[in-house]
Amino acid sequence: MKKRMTILDKAEAAMKKAIKKVVAQHKKDGRPLAVWEDGKVKRIRLK
Repeated sequence: MKKRMTILDKAEAAMKKAIKKVVAQHKKDGRPLAVWEDGKVKRIRLK
């Protein structure tokens, strides 16, 4: 029997899917990705 996903599981799955989409689009366009690191915004280049 398949376990039903909780609302928390559904939200987490949706967030992971959205993040993958954003990372792929930035990589395709050659744009840096802004991330939060050590209390500051950092831009990283994707290869």
